[in-house]
Amino acid sequence: MINQFEVIETNKMVEEENLDVRTITMGISLLDCIDSDLDECCKKIHDKIYESAKDLVKTGEKIAKEYGVPIVNKRISVTPIALVGGACCKSSDDFVKIAVTLDNVAKEVGVNFLGGYSALVSKGTTKADELLMRSIPKALASTEFVCSSVNLGSTKTGINMDAVRLMGEIIKETAELTKDKDSLGCAKLVVFCNAPDDNPFMAGAFHGVTEADRIINVGVSGPGVVKKALESVRGESFEVLCETIKKTAFKVTRVGQLVAKEASAMLGVPFGIVDLSLAPTPAIGDSVADILCEIGLEYAGAPGTTAALALLNDQVKKGGVMASSYVGGLSGAFIPVSEDQGMINAATAGALTLEKLEAMTCVCSVGLDMIAIPGDTKATTISGIIADELAIGMINQKTTAVRLIPVVGKGVGETVEFGGLLGYAPIMPVNKFSCDAFVNRTGRIPAPIHSFKN
Repeated sequence: MINQFEVIETNKMVEEENLDVRTITMGISLLDCIDSDLDECCKKIHDKIYESAKDLVKTGEKIAKEYGVPIVNKRISVTPIALVGGACCKSSDDFVKIAVTLDNVAKEVGVNFLGGYSALVSKGTTKADELLMRSIPKALASTEFVCSSVNLGSTKTGINMDAVRLMGEIIKETAELTKDKDSLGCAKLVVFCNAPDDNPFMAGAFHGVTEADRIINVGVSGPGVVKKALESVRGESFEVLCETIKKTAFKVTRVGQLVAKEASAMLGVPFGIVDLSLAPTPAIGDSVADILCEIGLEYAGAPGTTAALALLNDQVKKGGVMASSYVGGLSGAFIPVSEDQGMINAATAGALTLEKLEAMTCVCSVGLDMIAIPGDTKATTISGIIADELAIGMINQKTTAVRLIPVVGKGVGETVEFGGLLGYAPIMPVNKFSCDAFVNRTGRIPAPIHSFKN
């Protein structure tokens, strides 16, 4: 039972410390929409999503009003579209037609984003996978709510370097086709190693083929709550520090569990997971970098940053798994640059570099996220950065991701403004030395020795 003290405490976290449920995401399987006729496939996709999610937004609003907990986003994730469109799509433009269908139905049901314009190519690429990947730039330029992701590697299969090379080119093309919006299309495109099937956060959400027909996943976030809690233990031992983070993560996860259960009951859709990710926003007091500073760093990126982030991530997970039996998705600390005012400040001050961010991804939940780079960065350089990040995920048996934005027409020292939750970012410098000969090798990097556990 929740007592009066806990109710008061939760209200304070909401009102003063930016606690919110970042997203309710409904996962929807589209496997039963597969059809050899493109028009019929699109109609089935539209009807399945509309019937499943038509009450999602108003349900989220009702729960938010009833419990006084802000629910910032209502989203949809679907089966990777490369699997759904394989039977009817004979060209990249055919896949774009499906993307437009997804965009239209997302608009009709009123969600913020729809994820799952995706392909899973960690070991090899089918013809449908390649067509979808090549369609991504046009699809993202032609839609408003659709998000795209591609899983390029895993601990079990290694890294598909042919797909890595292609995605470097795709990211460049996406930037070019959306250059009138400061290459915003790239903010809706992420590549993965070890992508989870149940991630509720965009742009990487898709509905895995092992999931139920429909599912409710909730992403909860509270960097401001953790920061506030740590202010009361300044100068204390690491034991006290860790206990404080763990207890706070427990409380935040319980809020997410409550919302997830309510949404599941009201919609008649099974509850999947709670993703406890400390996901920052550009709002003051809602920053993961500020937590690192509260732990004892002058700026994120200072010596000790990777250790502090490892500690934070581990305690968040420990608190979360005690609060819910079904913690999933990514769950930990996100370190996007443009969406975190503290990260922006650190990058502007020169404390945070691309290389330091890469080191930090070894111990946190995601990867190189929402990083603006010069628009003239070569496709092979982007592929090399992707390969580095995926290697971290592959070797360490964890999820890693890359969401780079080569902003056409801008260079180091300039700033790009995305607006809303996407924030703004300084253009960060990229290593100028070539990796062309490495990236242009064909084939895949094999799985590591510790992947053989059968």
